[in-house]
Amino acid sequence: MDINLPNVYAEVARCSDRYEQALVSNDVATLDELFWVSPHTLRYGVTENLYGYAEICAFRAARPAQGLQRTVLKTVITTYGRDAATVNIEFQRTGSAHTGRQSQTWLRTEQGWRVVAAHVSLLAPQPA
Repeated sequence: MDINLPNVYAEVARCSDRYEQALVSNDVATLDELFWVSPHTLRYGVTENLYGYAEICAFRAARPAQGLQRTVLKTVITTYGRDAATVNIEFQRTGSAHTGRQSQTWLRTEQGWRVVAAHVSLLAPQPA
């Protein structure tokens, strides 16, 4: 299996950057577009478990639009062949002492690269 083919890696990196921009600007249409339209899609958030594209869209539509700014601390992208990838991000929300972690599994579909599974969690603040 070919890992991190340069052209595939670049495609996934562009999609991940697009997702990040949509996330911090609350561009719900783009966020919805980048998830696979399937009942098999899932997203485990900090406080919610969402099963299927419809639940993910409903969550995004109801989520408050404030407090979304964050700084990406580290990104690790790994592509597997030409059609699968993982993107893992460590981030810090503006004004928060928590470090967050975001994991996404991306799959090339007929519509393009889409997130098929995602997980977001927070680490407890580290003592000074």
